Amino acid sequence: MRTPKLLMAFVAFLLFASLVACKPATPAQPPAQEKTAPPAETAAPVEAASTEEVSATEEAAPEPVTIQVYYPVAVDAPIADILKGYIDAFEAEYPYITVEPVFSGGYGDVQTAIQTTIDGGGQPPALAVMLATSLYDLVNADYIVPLDDFLAGMDDSDTYLNDFLPAFLANSYYDGKLWSIPFQRSAVVLYYNASKFEEAGLEPPTSWQSWAEAAQALTTTEGDVTHWGLQYPSGWPYWLFQPLAIGAGQNIFKDECTVTFNDPAVIEAAQFYIDLSHVYQAMPEGVQGVWATAPTDFANGSTAMIVHSSGSLSGILKQANFDVGVMPVPGKEEGTYASVPGGGNFYILKGVPPEQQEAAWKFIEFVTRPEYVADFSIQTGYIATRASAYETDAMKAYVEKVPQALATREALKYAGAEFSTQNLGQVRNIFHDYLQRAYNGEMSVEEAMAAAQTEAEAALADFCP
Repeated sequence: MRTPKLLMAFVAFLLFASLVACKPATPAQPPAQEKTAPPAETAAPVEAASTEEVSATEEAAPEPVTIQVYYPVAVDAPIADILKGYIDAFEAEYPYITVEPVFSGGYGDVQTAIQTTIDGGGQPPALAVMLATSLYDLVNADYIVPLDDFLAGMDDSDTYLNDFLPAFLANSYYDGKLWSIPFQRSAVVLYYNASKFEEAGLEPPTSWQSWAEAAQALTTTEGDVTHWGLQYPSGWPYWLFQPLAIGAGQNIFKDECTVTFNDPAVIEAAQFYIDLSHVYQAMPEGVQGVWATAPTDFANGSTAMIVHSSGSLSGILKQANFDVGVMPVPGKEEGTYASVPGGGNFYILKGVPPEQQEAAWKFIEFVTRPEYVADFSIQTGYIATRASAYETDAMKAYVEKVPQALATREALKYAGAEFSTQNLGQVRNIFHDYLQRAYNGEMSVEEAMAAAQTEAEAALADFCP
C-alpha cells in the first residue's frame, strides 16, 4: 500500500520547508572573480557576518536637511558661480543635504540681513560668511554658536586648526572658545602698473616719499581727462587706512577696549593721505568712493596704482594687458611696509535646528579642504587660508605662472591686526565719520581724530568697564 510512503514524504517536505524558513537570509554573493576570501584565522562565523550585513542594510539613511548660507559677493571675482560649483560637489557627496546660497553685496549687507531676520522673529540661515572682525558684536548679540563641540567630533582637530595661517585664525577666538573658521580672507595690497613704472624709469616705492613722488610722476592730463597716479578708496575707510597708520608706527587700536585715533602717528597717517592729493596732486581730493570701480580703472590704465584687496587679484589679471605688480603698502620710513588682514569667516548661527547646524559644519569642513581652499584662491585672488593648500599640485602650478599670488601672502608678514573692538559697529562708524570729515576738509585732522577718540571711548564704556 503506497499511502504511508506518501504521507512520510509529505511530512519530510514540511520539516524541510520549516527549516528553510527559519534560516537567516544571506545577501547575494558578488561575481566569483570579485570574491576575496578573508584570512582563515580572522574569518568570522557565517551567522555573525549575516547578522552584521542585515544590520547594515536596515540602518536608516539620514533624514533630508536643507540649509541656507548667506554669502557676500562685493569683489571683482565670480564668487557666486564659484560657490555654486562647490555646493554641487558637496551635495553629490552628501545627497541628503541641500544648500541654498543667498548672495548679498558685502559683509555688512549679510550681517544686516541676519539682524533684520532675527529682530523680526524669523529664523536666520544656518551658515553665513561675515567679517572676522564682527566677532565681538555677534557674540554679544547672541547670534552665533561656538564651534568647539563640532571640532571635538573630528579625528584630528588640532592638525586641522594648526594648518590655518595664524594671521587669519587669530581673531576667531574669544572668551576661550572658537567661533569661526577662516575662508574668504585677504590682505590690503598696493597694485602698481609695472609697465608704466618701467617706462617712466621708476622703481617700486619703498617709503611714503618715494610712493608720493611716483604717484605724482605718473599722474597725467589729456584734455579734460586725468589719469591719476593713485586711487585710494575711502568710502569705507578704516581697513585701507590701517596700513598707513601701521606704517607710521601705530595701529588705530590696541585691544578690544582701546582705540588710538588721536595718536600722533595716526594723525600723521591721515595727513599723508590728504597730502597725496593736496600737496602732490597725485590722486583725487576728498573721500574716494571708488571701491567697486578702482580695479577696473587700474586694469584699463586709467590709474597707475590702487590700494585694494588681494581678493581682486584674479579679476585684475584677467583684464590688464600690462605687467601687474603687487606689494604691501609702503611705510613712512625707507624700506618699511605695512598691510592688514581682512575678509570673512564662516559662522554657524544660533536659533536653527541642530541638524541644520551639523549640516552647516559638514559644509565648512568640505569647502576648507586644501584642494578647495587652493581652488578658491586661484579663482579669486583671495589668500589661501591653509598652509597645506600651497602644497597642492594646482597651487604649485598656479604660483609658478602667477607669482603675484605669493606676493599677496607675503604681505601678511607686514600685517598688523585688523580693527576689531567691542561695540565695533558704532566705534567703526565714529572713526569713519571723522576720518572722512578730515579727508573732505571739514575739520583739521587733529580736531577730527580728537573728537573720534572721545566719542569712541564713550561708545566703549558700557562694554569695557
